[in-house]
Amino acid sequence: MTQKQISERVENIKQDIYVKATSRDAWVLPKQPTTFAPPGTWTNIDNDVTPLHRRTWGRWTIIGYWLSDILSAQSWEGASTIISVGLTYREAILCLIMGTVIVAIPMCLNGAIGARLRVPYPIASRSSFGYYFSRVPVVIRMITALFWHAIQTYAGATAMTQVIRAIWPSYLNIPNHLPASAGITTQEMVSHFLFWTVQFPVLLTPPHKLKWFFVFKAFFVISAAVATVIGMCSLAGGSGDIWDQTTKYHGSEKSWLIMAYMSSMTGGWATMATNIPDYTRYLKQERSIWLQAALVPFICTFIGILGIIATSASKVVYGEYIWDPLTLASHWDGPGGRAAAFFVGVAWCVAQIGVNVSANVISCANDMTSLCPKYINIRRGAILTTIIGGWVMVPWKIVHSAESLINFMGALSIFLAPIAGILVADFWIVKHQAIDIPSLYRPHARYHYQKGCNWRAAISLIISLGPNMPGLVNAVNGDINIGGASKIYSFNYLWGFTSAFVIYIVSSYVSPAKETLIKESIHDSEELSEEGEERPEQYVVKTDIEKTGQV
Repeated sequence: MTQKQISERVENIKQDIYVKATSRDAWVLPKQPTTFAPPGTWTNIDNDVTPLHRRTWGRWTIIGYWLSDILSAQSWEGASTIISVGLTYREAILCLIMGTVIVAIPMCLNGAIGARLRVPYPIASRSSFGYYFSRVPVVIRMITALFWHAIQTYAGATAMTQVIRAIWPSYLNIPNHLPASAGITTQEMVSHFLFWTVQFPVLLTPPHKLKWFFVFKAFFVISAAVATVIGMCSLAGGSGDIWDQTTKYHGSEKSWLIMAYMSSMTGGWATMATNIPDYTRYLKQERSIWLQAALVPFICTFIGILGIIATSASKVVYGEYIWDPLTLASHWDGPGGRAAAFFVGVAWCVAQIGVNVSANVISCANDMTSLCPKYINIRRGAILTTIIGGWVMVPWKIVHSAESLINFMGALSIFLAPIAGILVADFWIVKHQAIDIPSLYRPHARYHYQKGCNWRAAISLIISLGPNMPGLVNAVNGDINIGGASKIYSFNYLWGFTSAFVIYIVSSYVSPAKETLIKESIHDSEELSEEGEERPEQYVVKTDIEKTGQV
C-alpha cells in the first residue's frame, strides 16, 4: 500500500468518524430488502431469518460450541461448593449429572425453535409473549448477559496475570497507585485491560464464522485441564484422600441440600436453556440439536470430576484444598513450574473468551439488535456489551464486594425458568410447531394478541414467580427469614419451569388465541395468500427459503 493510499484511507476514516459523531442518521443500518417487516418497522440481517449462507454449523460445531461454553474455571470449580458444605464427591457428581440433565431438556426443545424457524430468541419469543410484551423476557436475558460478561471478563484477567507472571515474576510486584476505594490494584487493572484487549477482536467475529474457534478452544483447554490433573497426581503420588470423606448430613436435611445444589447446577445454565435459538438458528440440520441432551451433562460432569481430582491432590502437595485452577497454577515456580503456569494461564484465557463469546456477548447483542434494529446489529451490539460489561459495570467491584449480588445473579434463574417453560409450551403443545414466521416481524399481525401482549404468558410468568420471590429476597439478604418458602426455593428452576409450562397450556386451552393457531408453519408471505388471508401487496416478499424451497 502506497503512502498516498494510506493517507486517503486515514482521511476517509476521519471523515466517517466526523459524520457519525455529528449525525444520528449516519448510524442507520441498511434495511433488509427481503425482510418480512412492513414499512416503518425496521430489521436487519442479524435480526432477520438466517439466510442459507450463514447456516454453517454441523454436528462437530455444536460439540465444539458446548465444549467452548462449558470449559471454564467456573465449571472446574462446580463441585467445590457442594463438597465444601459437607457433602461427599458422590453427592457432588449426582448434583452435576441430575442438574444438567434437567436443563438439557428445555435446551433441546427450545433449540428446535431456532433450528426450524431460523430466527433468534428475541424474535421467537414474540409467538408466545406477543410482539411488544416479548421485550420483557428479552431485557431480562440482556441484563443477565451483561452481568455475567462482566464477571467472566474479570475472571479472564486473573488468568492473564498467571500468563504474565510466568514470563516476568516481578509483574506481581508492580507498585499500586490506585486508591483503596477503586477496588482494584494497578497490577490487576493492567491484567484486566490486557485480557479485555485480547478478547475484543474475537467478540467481533460473526457467530456463523466461530466454528473453528470452538474446535480450537475445546482441544486446547481439555489438554490443559487433563495435563493439570496428571501433573498434580504425579506430584502427590496419587489422587489424594477426598474420596474418603463422609457426609455431615443425613435424612431429609441431606435430601433437601442435594435438591438445592442440583437446582443451583440447573440454574447455572438457565440462560442458555432460554435463548438457545440464538445459536441453533445457524445449524445446517435440525437433528444436531438433540446432541445437547448427552453433551451438556457429560461435559459438565467430566470437567467437574477433573476439578475434584486436582483439588484432592492439591491437599497432599500444598496442605490445603485448592479449587481454583488459577490459584493452583500460582503455586508453580521454577522454570518448569512457570512454563506449566503459562500454558495453563493461556488455556484459561482462551476458556473465558470462549464462554463470553458463546454464552454472553452473542446473546446480549441479539437482544440489543431486536430492541433497536435500526441502529444496532450483532457487531455493534457486541461492542456495546463488552464496553458496558467490561468497564462501565466495574466488574472488579461486582466480584469483590458483593456475595449477595453474586447470589442475586444466580437467583435470576427464577425469571428465566418460566420464560423457558412458556417457550416450550407454546411451540410444542399449544401451536403444535406451526408458526407464521412473517407475522413474527409485524407489530399488528397474528401475534399482536391484545395490544401486543399475550395475557396468558403474562399470567403464567407472574404466578410462577410468586412462590420463588421470598427465596430471591433471602439470596440477596441472608438475614431475612423466609420460613418454609426456602423449601420451594430449593427446587426453584423445576418449580418455575413446570408451573409456567402448565399454567400457559391450561390458559391457552381454556381461552385460546384462535388467530395464532394454524395447521402448519408459514415460511413466506405467498403462503398467506394461499390460505385466503388478505395481505397488502407490500407484504409479498421473496426470501432465501422461498427461492430454494429449503427450511
